[in-house]
Amino acid sequence: MELGGYLCDALLAQDISVVLSGGSCVEIYSRGEYTSYDLDLINQYNTQFKKIKSVMERLGFKEKSRYFVHQETHLFVEFPSGPLGVGDAPVSEIAHIETEAGVLRLLTPTDCIKDRLAAYYHWNDEQSLQQAVWVAQQNPFDRDNIEVWSTKENAQTKFKKFVKTLDEMQK
Repeated sequence: MELGGYLCDALLAQDISVVLSGGSCVEIYSRGEYTSYDLDLINQYNTQFKKIKSVMERLGFKEKSRYFVHQETHLFVEFPSGPLGVGDAPVSEIAHIETEAGVLRLLTPTDCIKDRLAAYYHWNDEQSLQQAVWVAQQNPFDRDNIEVWSTKENAQTKFKKFVKTLDEMQK
């Protein structure tokens, strides 16, 4: 979380807006049920990659394949291009967590659940379904919003499985 906050602040200082998504959001919101070894920082406004690369290099990171690595951390940093969205829906709200190293900008719990469900809905990724359930167990979220979104994603049956799995795990 600290590294994410540091990077969000350092990039924002150069007018580069990024938002944490993916497995690292799951790790934060699931309270460690899942462990991620990379930070997916979505390039919210499609800033030119060379500008991102320049900032990362000034911070001591080196580009390796599609990731950035630093000798002082085991975490990889990736910058998937925007726009910021889950499935076919844009993300309108961004959560913020204050860390000692900076302000981490990340998906809300509701959008984190949608992000994981999108992988389950479109690629039948059962692990992503489990991750969505872990996030839902640990955080307030907007179930109605997810149900409406799921209908737009043509995934009503899989949404029902998510709800059933969540209900069974909460017993």
